[in-house]
Amino acid sequence: MSPPVRTDPPYVPIRQTRWATRRTPWWVLAAVAVVLAGTVLVALVHRPSPTERAADFRGFLGDMEYDIGSCAGGVPQSLTALREIESGTSHDTTTAVYIATTGASNCSPANNELLDDLDSYQVTESLASFGLGRVVSGLVAWAAPDAINVQTDVARILTAPSAQAKAADTTTLRQALRTLDAQRSAVDKIMESANRSLSAHGTLPNLPG
Repeated sequence: MSPPVRTDPPYVPIRQTRWATRRTPWWVLAAVAVVLAGTVLVALVHRPSPTERAADFRGFLGDMEYDIGSCAGGVPQSLTALREIESGTSHDTTTAVYIATTGASNCSPANNELLDDLDSYQVTESLASFGLGRVVSGLVAWAAPDAINVQTDVARILTAPSAQAKAADTTTLRQALRTLDAQRSAVDKIMESANRSLSAHGTLPNLPG
């Protein structure tokens, strides 16, 4: 008897292979390369020159002068008013007190929009290495509390109820003026250093003290 004819398919061993891996499309790699190249080029293109940095610094000085000037002008006015009363050149104590109290109010960021702007001022990135952020915060401190204290002391002297009280207030004013002067010197030192390094020939803010 002949064996029956097989109708099932012939045996084919299963081929063992690794899972197929998906390759990153070439266009994605190209896009990444373009972005990286663009970033490098932008960094190179926007690297400021010494001349540009000097101009940026002069702009910074102008901003400082503009914002702090709204407070700084009141300090010499208050001291002049006090000297005129004490010397007998003027007898208008009411006006002298008004000058001092108004000047003190103008040195408060809460009452002066320009000082409030100064308090949030951001130094341009091209000048980051000069520590000018300390100048900004130092000028704010020069105004409040230092310049406020000076002008408040002037008002107290003008309204002192006795010679003894006036003498005490005068001593306090002298200390406040020393503090004001020390703060001005500190911020000027930073700005003068940057001014020399950049050969900017800029004019520093005019601060009394």
